[in-house]
Amino acid sequence: MEHKINICSADNTFEDKSNKILVLGIGNYLMGDEGVGVHIVQKMEKRKLPDYLEVLDGGTGGFFLMPVFDEYGSVIMIDATMDGQPAGTIKIIKPRFASDYPNALSVHDVGLRDMIEALYLREKKPEIHLMTISVKGIQPMVVGLTPEVEKVIDNAIEQILNLAEKIHQTK
Repeated sequence: MEHKINICSADNTFEDKSNKILVLGIGNYLMGDEGVGVHIVQKMEKRKLPDYLEVLDGGTGGFFLMPVFDEYGSVIMIDATMDGQPAGTIKIIKPRFASDYPNALSVHDVGLRDMIEALYLREKKPEIHLMTISVKGIQPMVVGLTPEVEKVIDNAIEQILNLAEKIHQTK
């Protein structure tokens, strides 16, 4: 059985977002490159986006982000990863298992993998795509990105827009 979630907007009207695509930036903005997902969605917020695409700064929301997955039919998540690849390496996968997600980079927050494991226990989940951007490490109390990660932001946004268009065309 398919469920549709209607979200109440500020003017008390309801919007069905099940046909929309959400770009969800994950990370801690105060930990340098670990916050790359947040930096990307903040930059995307300043652009004119297609009607079918919305962005959300998920920060380190962890389990508090769970209701977001009920709202949308498709979610593109962006997160940093320390996978041994050169800093700034971009990968996009369509994960099938919670183990396909990166471990938490900082010890004080619930990692993406933990949240996804909980999501897989639920009956309904959206189509999920994951973009990871490789980082060398985290820099505590640093808001900016390293040059290696900063220089791939525009490329990452273009890849997200292209993926979102493909997803939208298949709906």
